[in-house]
Amino acid sequence: MRKKGLFFTVLLLLSTFALTAQKKIQTNIDYIEKYSLIAVKKMNEHGIPASITLAQGILESGAGESELAQKSNNHFGIKCHNDWSGERVYHDDDKKGECFRKYKRPEDSYEDHSKFLKKPRYEKLFQLKTTDYKGWAKGLKECGYATAPDYAQKLIGLIETYELYKYDNGEIQVEEKILPNENNIIAPRTEYLTESTMGVIPAYRTHKVISSEGRKAVIAESGDSYYSIAEEFDLRKWQIRRYNKLKRKNRIQPTAGDTIFISK
Repeated sequence: MRKKGLFFTVLLLLSTFALTAQKKIQTNIDYIEKYSLIAVKKMNEHGIPASITLAQGILESGAGESELAQKSNNHFGIKCHNDWSGERVYHDDDKKGECFRKYKRPEDSYEDHSKFLKKPRYEKLFQLKTTDYKGWAKGLKECGYATAPDYAQKLIGLIETYELYKYDNGEIQVEEKILPNENNIIAPRTEYLTESTMGVIPAYRTHKVISSEGRKAVIAESGDSYYSIAEEFDLRKWQIRRYNKLKRKNRIQPTAGDTIFISK
């Protein structure tokens, strides 16, 4: 009986560990999808590999779930230093009650991260190609960005596990598209399209928004895809999947007449 009880205890622990690991993986994937567009944009503007930026964001912010990221929009653990004149918050880190930068939006954190790496101490990194993520990861550690001895290995591990290097080598294309904004004025918008979304975005059309189960929704029409509806209502791919309980690799298209949720 003792052996049987021990077996079920071990099985329960393994199941719990597997669920925790799966949740962490999904959290990382959601983070990547949510902020990859910004990371690629900053790469084009400042020359820092998008893979490095995303890996650092995951590592420093717990994929956006750390207290610093949640309450202060600080995704990279950047401390105040003497040149910071913006808002401040205080957290225990290497020392108790250290000063960290606070931002209005996550995008501001990404921009400040790019500017932070433009300091002279990181100058040599910009001699590397944006596709050399290993060189950047090791260089950040050598330049003193983080104190953890395995910091570079952690960044490289995240980049290779989630294939973030694809954001550096051009496998994700940048394309200008025109979408109506809230005032129904046509304005340009930059979007990053993967192979899974290219060719499935129809000409812009307006779906009538309805209420279903207490949430905003639309009725799918012939030729619609989940991503085309997401585009129409300015949603991210991860949002349309989450609202409709779709798996990341789900390529099934809605059938005409299906109810598609566009809000939580």
